[in-house]
Amino acid sequence: MSNLTNNRINTTATAAQITAVKTALQTINTNLPFLIGLTKEERIALPAIDVNNKAFAEDAISAGLNNASLIPAYVSVATMQNDMALFNQLDEIAGIVNQLLEKIEDTKLLAGSEAYVSALTLYRLFGAAAEAGVPGSDTIVAQLKTRFAGQGGAAKAPVNPNI
Repeated sequence: MSNLTNNRINTTATAAQITAVKTALQTINTNLPFLIGLTKEERIALPAIDVNNKAFAEDAISAGLNNASLIPAYVSVATMQNDMALFNQLDEIAGIVNQLLEKIEDTKLLAGSEAYVSALTLYRLFGAAAEAGVPGSDTIVAQLKTRFAGQGGAAKAPVNPNI
């Protein structure tokens, strides 16, 4: 029953906090109107930039700037510079967003885990009450055990070593 004695998170967000976060996310979307979505196929087909080919792209841009006479008119080094600048800007933002998303996902995982472990504990307690003949507990056990239907064996709560 580690969740009952080791509850690492016990809070909720206020409606105002959720609204503020949603507004802030919408502000990000509004401030980056050029963001696009790719299909799965496009993501697979596009060559991705990594440390090595990022350095290559930067070197090619530099060579293009320093040797403009060798570049045909249909190739725009300025456009290449814009693409690289945007990549760098978004890379910085992505790092910050990824850190935030990791914390959101970790907190969500912990909160969900604590709720589930506590629910399993309650299920076992109701089961013990039913075995002891406590009135009304059979109905509760019958309702809760339907969640474990189709998992084989008698419909018992899964064993969790953390409980």
